[in-house]
Amino acid sequence: MKHNTERKWWKEGVVYQIYPRSFQDTTGNGIGDLQGIIKRLDYIQSLGVDIIWLNPVYTSPNDDNGYDISDYRNIMAEFGTMDDMDELMTQMKKRGLRLVMDLVVNHSSDEHEWFVESRKSRDNAYRDYYHWWPAEKGTPPKRFSYFDEDSNAWKYDEPTDSYYLHYYSAKQPDLKWENPKVREEVYDLMKFWFDKGIDGFRMDVISTISKDVNYPELPEKYKGDFIPYYADGPHLHEYLKEMNQKVLSKYDVMTVGEAPGVNQEQALNFVDEDRKELNMFFHFDLMSLDREPGETFKMRKEQWKLTEFKKVFSEWDGVFAQKGWGSLYLNNHDFPRSVSRWGNDSKTHWQNSATLLQTFLLSMRGTPYFLYGEEIGMTNIKFDSISDYQDINTHSRYKAIKKAGGDLETFLKEEKHAGRDNARTPMQWNTQHNSGFSEAKPWLKINENYKEGINVAEQEPEKDSVLNYFRTMVQVRKDHLALVYGAYQLLLANNELVYAYLRSWEDERFLVLLNFSTKRSSVTIDEVRFDKAHLIISNDDAENNKIDNHFELTPYQASIYKVF
Repeated sequence: MKHNTERKWWKEGVVYQIYPRSFQDTTGNGIGDLQGIIKRLDYIQSLGVDIIWLNPVYTSPNDDNGYDISDYRNIMAEFGTMDDMDELMTQMKKRGLRLVMDLVVNHSSDEHEWFVESRKSRDNAYRDYYHWWPAEKGTPPKRFSYFDEDSNAWKYDEPTDSYYLHYYSAKQPDLKWENPKVREEVYDLMKFWFDKGIDGFRMDVISTISKDVNYPELPEKYKGDFIPYYADGPHLHEYLKEMNQKVLSKYDVMTVGEAPGVNQEQALNFVDEDRKELNMFFHFDLMSLDREPGETFKMRKEQWKLTEFKKVFSEWDGVFAQKGWGSLYLNNHDFPRSVSRWGNDSKTHWQNSATLLQTFLLSMRGTPYFLYGEEIGMTNIKFDSISDYQDINTHSRYKAIKKAGGDLETFLKEEKHAGRDNARTPMQWNTQHNSGFSEAKPWLKINENYKEGINVAEQEPEKDSVLNYFRTMVQVRKDHLALVYGAYQLLLANNELVYAYLRSWEDERFLVLLNFSTKRSSVTIDEVRFDKAHLIISNDDAENNKIDNHFELTPYQASIYKVF
């Protein structure tokens, strides 16, 4: 048996991502909480998903919505208590649901006790927990920061006349993994959570933990692009192997690394089973498809093409064809809503494009990840004003453009499609006040289309709703292991309207047809015998439009056939 057909729960599971601030408020402060998730567990179970990925709920000053952690072993008061966390885990286990938490250890908060100590003096016991550059050596070599308005990752700190490194916000100083004590601290906190009973970690920007501590100028081979440089640290794989050996190998858990800057040639270094590092990781090739080269959050001018979209998925499937395992996602808390980005959120095409994208993700090889609300087809909110945004990323880029005298109007226009807050608006439960999310004013505005059918309560009784299609499609994947483990074969590679492919495993073979278009599309499939083919699922009634191997597909039609 090939490595990648060895059965594992984390390969067969469907992941449901919850951004806790935005899921369900039970305390009336406009912010979602752990009791809110507990309240909705029956709903989550009803979706057929297996694994909840919970964005950070640890104690944090909230500079970056919990990705700046000041205490890894405690729960943010806004979200509840450790008792609530224990109850959540107990209630999830009763329902057969597994929990994956965020591991955020490229950086901590500047309010973490380690950093509070580290900045006190140059000979403090915690000094070497972070990256420091003494001011007498002059200005440190350029390092890029995502959330700094000057894009500068070095911040001057007066108490010790030194600069500290922060790839993200100045309130997120980077931890110094080169110090073995730091690594032991991380392994201890991982064990703490595994011993509590969690089932895995999604590892935030794990590809950037290793640094060259001589802090050289950016080498020329990176052509000015810091992201692949950050992901190519000298000891990265040494640390991941050590983490696996000391912690991960001792538990039956899943690991998924967020890996900006990692390319296809480097992929198996992380997930080849024989290397004993991670199970899978998130690459960013799709997320950069409609963006300017090297600009994670700036839209490119021309529309993305379906052939480019196919190329990303087909090439990455090829990377893991023999070894390793892939992850599949179309959006998450950092990227806009999938139906607005890869589908079509107009009233005419919203429903079919939302279900087409569900069909796609659930019929590809790799573990599928869905962001809360994706099952009901939630869309981008497209804010008009900077005052509506809560995200540090949007605000720091706005300030930078303003400082440079740039075009703020164009920036805000682009942010309607690129902004991270599009993916973070509160969950749309019903048509009541604030869509049933909270009695109070929500921390982030709710998309008004909750009143127009994009909510759980209205979709629940409708047989053909986006929500019920999602449930059916999840079950189709579970019923047919060929859709999990089967080989993938791209058909009609150059067709700009239709994405077609075969999935084959043992004696099962499936044809997937997806019309990514507002037009009716005709395709002929020559690779398959259709005399015994039968339809497994479709998001459109127009199934009479098949004659032998010829198909007439309606706009955003998705169909899966069992073929022979």
